[in-house]
Amino acid sequence: MTKTTMVPLGVMLLVLTATASTAPAQAAAGAAGLPDVEVATAPVEVDGRVLFSVRGVSAFPAEQRAETIANRIRRLAKKPSFRPEALQLVDHDGILGIMGGELRVMVVHDSDARLEGVAVRALAEAYLARTRQAIEDYRYERSSKVLLRTAASTLGATVALATGLLLVSWVRRRLDALLEARVHSRVRSVGISSFEIVRGEHVWSLLNGVLGTARVVAVVVLLYLYLSFVLGAFPWTRWIASRLGDWVVRPLRVMGHATLAQIPNLIFLAVLLVVVRYLLRLLKLFFGAVAEGNVPLKSFDRDWAIPTYKIARLAVIVFALVVAYPYIPGSGSAAFKGVSLFIGVVFSLGSSSAIANTIAGYALIYRRAFKVGDRVRIGEAFGDVTEVRNMVTHLKTTKNEEVVIPNSEILRQEVVNYSTFAGSRGLFLHTTVGIGYETPWRQVEAMLLLAAGRTEGLLEQPPPFVLQKALGDFCVTYEINAACNRPQEMNALYTRLHRSILDVFNEYGVQIMTPAYEGDTDKPKIVPRDQWFAAPAVAPAPDRGEPGKE
Repeated sequence: MTKTTMVPLGVMLLVLTATASTAPAQAAAGAAGLPDVEVATAPVEVDGRVLFSVRGVSAFPAEQRAETIANRIRRLAKKPSFRPEALQLVDHDGILGIMGGELRVMVVHDSDARLEGVAVRALAEAYLARTRQAIEDYRYERSSKVLLRTAASTLGATVALATGLLLVSWVRRRLDALLEARVHSRVRSVGISSFEIVRGEHVWSLLNGVLGTARVVAVVVLLYLYLSFVLGAFPWTRWIASRLGDWVVRPLRVMGHATLAQIPNLIFLAVLLVVVRYLLRLLKLFFGAVAEGNVPLKSFDRDWAIPTYKIARLAVIVFALVVAYPYIPGSGSAAFKGVSLFIGVVFSLGSSSAIANTIAGYALIYRRAFKVGDRVRIGEAFGDVTEVRNMVTHLKTTKNEEVVIPNSEILRQEVVNYSTFAGSRGLFLHTTVGIGYETPWRQVEAMLLLAAGRTEGLLEQPPPFVLQKALGDFCVTYEINAACNRPQEMNALYTRLHRSILDVFNEYGVQIMTPAYEGDTDKPKIVPRDQWFAAPAVAPAPDRGEPGKE
């Protein structure tokens, strides 16, 4: 600070001391004459320093008046030929003004003095002293010598910041190594008996999180101190430095006050969260035991355990959200309600098919239509069930193709499950052949049963049987039915059965070819009685009452 700066400060001190005795009386008079309302004021700021505050009127607001005064002071400071001593108080018909040559810097009104509780002239002299000091500081801080010194200090601050950041990083690494070597192996899970409450890895993650948070806080503090120093060192950016604290602290202060006000609600939410979390864990343990068969429930299929757990979990979470909603900070605000309404509209418009498929998925599970691993036919899709999800079901066809079917579509189609009774009663494979009327039906049935008995993979019990499906115009349609217990081998078993039928019919000289005629034949297509039991058919004993036998 130059020697000339001491003179205005001394003048200000004398003026304020001289007017101290008259201030109470004038303040009381002013208070009696002014209504008890808050007066809007604005600071006159030059290079981030507040010189004084002024009030405004409706036609000339305080912010506009303060900015106008600051611009005039800066304009005088930029003129090298203008000397601060040239600033003078001018009394024009009882109105005091500060003039800088031909430029009127400002006018000091009686209302300004009543606001400060001092005499008009004393306030005007104080404003004059501060204006002169602002002009001197404006020029001094922009001199080459000061700017070089400021740049050097800024460079030193940058080096200090880099050193501090490196030190923080080094300390973090050292603490990580120390904790890894001495603490990590000692971290144990917290639990009661065999019931684990907090896992060891969660405790370790908490420690790492605390260290990470401390590092972030240290870095933020270093950056804040650095920016405050660097921005405050230069006159052009000092206003940013003066507001930097407010920009950082004000949101934290607001959040802190809001957090303190919401502490009872937050405690309630924390307790509710703990209760819901352990209730969900108990549900998971219970239904897991049901799924494994450790907790048998009458008339409750084990495959229902996991889907029922999901429904119960959703019900608990929804109930918890309903209970917690009034205690959520900001839940009563219009913004929160608007966002909730928007999410509800989007969910209702875009999730109708998803909800329908989810409900259909659970309906399929509880109807026991099929389970994973079953061989099924759904519409035109044929294959093994590989996965049943909430909204879709996955099938793997015999050609290794994956078919994904929405569950709502499955409810509207016919589902054929080949695996339901295959293990207990057997799955009957069936195929048809058309044989002419000239071939004895007993022989055909015997050959079909013989072919089924020769087919590897078909069961002897229940025994195979033959049905005559139709008496057509040109042939009789026979159907062989044989049981198996491996539905996943249906295609291979059908192939083996067809091969056996071909072999047996070739062996006994019977052709599998449906005859067709365009006219009547000369010889009727009938089977003589003596050929009714052609091999491999076996004639019954005489006492069975066969036609033609005595």
